[in-house]
Amino acid sequence: MRDDDPRTAAPRSADPRTAAPRSADPRTADPRSDEDGTGGAGEQVVLGVDLGTTATKVAAFTAAGDAVVESEAEYSLDEPEPGWAEQDPAAILAAAREAVRSAARQVRRRGGRVVGIGVSGAMHSLIAVGSDDEPLTPVVTWADRRATPQAERIRSGPGPEVHRRTGTPVHPMSPLPKLAWFAEERPEVAAAAAHWVGIKELLLHAWSGEWVVDHSMASGNGLLDLHALDWDAEALELAGITRAQLPRPVPVTHRLALRPEVADDLGLGRDVPLVVGGGDGPLANLGVGAVRPGVASVSIGTSGALRVVVDRPGVDPAGRTFCYALTDDLWAVGGAITNGGVVLRWVGDALAPDMEVLADELGDEPEESLTDLASLAPPGSGGLLMLPYLLSERAPYWTALPRGAYIGLQRHHRREHLVRAALEGVCQQLALVLASLREAGHEVTEVRATGGFARSAVWRQMLADVLGMDVSFPSGTQGSGYGAAVIAMTALGMVPSVEVAADRVEVSHVVRPDPAASAIYAKLLPVHAGVYDALEGVFRSLRDLDDDLPLEIGD
Repeated sequence: MRDDDPRTAAPRSADPRTAAPRSADPRTADPRSDEDGTGGAGEQVVLGVDLGTTATKVAAFTAAGDAVVESEAEYSLDEPEPGWAEQDPAAILAAAREAVRSAARQVRRRGGRVVGIGVSGAMHSLIAVGSDDEPLTPVVTWADRRATPQAERIRSGPGPEVHRRTGTPVHPMSPLPKLAWFAEERPEVAAAAAHWVGIKELLLHAWSGEWVVDHSMASGNGLLDLHALDWDAEALELAGITRAQLPRPVPVTHRLALRPEVADDLGLGRDVPLVVGGGDGPLANLGVGAVRPGVASVSIGTSGALRVVVDRPGVDPAGRTFCYALTDDLWAVGGAITNGGVVLRWVGDALAPDMEVLADELGDEPEESLTDLASLAPPGSGGLLMLPYLLSERAPYWTALPRGAYIGLQRHHRREHLVRAALEGVCQQLALVLASLREAGHEVTEVRATGGFARSAVWRQMLADVLGMDVSFPSGTQGSGYGAAVIAMTALGMVPSVEVAADRVEVSHVVRPDPAASAIYAKLLPVHAGVYDALEGVFRSLRDLDDDLPLEIGD
């Protein structure tokens, strides 16, 4: 579940080795290879490969920013133990292979030519790799919370200083505490690990034979000194690893050569460069055109995030924001929330399972039926608040301690109020991130939004009302994939700068806030913020009782 995953539904299991990727053009659905991969001398395109949490998406973009073909292959997110969130690295590599092969085939059939590949990756993943370059562990994703004790210990010590230097909050999502967990809980794995990488680095090595990590992805590991763009000695010591076990940091525009056999297999010319690209969060800003001063990108997919791009690295003194590299002179500052569309899915399963049945009968999407139900309750949900911390939370608290809660529940509240309060809680959490950015001195005058929530007019309006700002929606939906393609185009000289390419992103419509609703939400925001502080002790007590409280539902 990356920061800008465009789906609001729970992840669906799929085996990309047996399921054909979906094609944007049904006329190109024939899986047979036909050409030699060079693509002739037609229109030049760049493939943007987006390694997400539940799917790899590939789109081919022209230099003008038009997406001409798309392909996708899905995979599962596994939870073998409470709080764990893992994936099969082989399944992700297979999905990326199939999605690229499909996109390249479509380009050839259109008479076009692939001249480069750029890669975006879900941030904060961790894989141990042995001396034979084979994974020793599953992909431990950003959603994994097993390293909570290690994160809390580091936070109570050198954590704040490490956060300021590396830009990554000390949180279980980050590879830094995950590495400490492996050193303490799986010492045999730590001893056998020749390399520690993320899923994107594993892909780059599989396709090029080189162990490298771009500055953008590295800046999300909690191990990179943002100012030196090199590994931080204290962070490495806390993680229990050496710099020799990490890939070589390189700029996002760094070019690699595809292995000849890989190029042939993917249906690409052997001279097509592989540009390393960046992390999905920062690239999402580029993908929606939010790189100019004062323009923020907000996304609500399975999770959510709000970011602005600045020209120098740094986090706020209170430690509420992250700072990740976009390029070597642009940085994404903001906060990610763990609970976005997953809250809507939970509401549907727990409070309104009948709505899914009704939606099927009417031919609607279940999410649309739920948000329509929410629209029946008034702004503010009659004084009902929800803390949407179903999967703990990240910004602005950066601790795995909080849990979800309804506050202010009274006899007159109905299901409509509970559903609306859940959606409002997600939006209010993003409003807290926006407030953190402003309090840290970052001006935000425009918001551009993307993600699965945008399919709902109710939720779009609610976000504008809660933020108290106009919210613009770009016409395209590629997000991080387009950002990866732009980085590749910049490296290849196809566009003069990332800013120029971002300016080509068109806005399809703007949602303006309702003044009356915004006034209500502005009054509720400090109440929402204060509830976390009031319940912190309760959250801690509940966590201490976890082992004594059975979870199973009886017959």
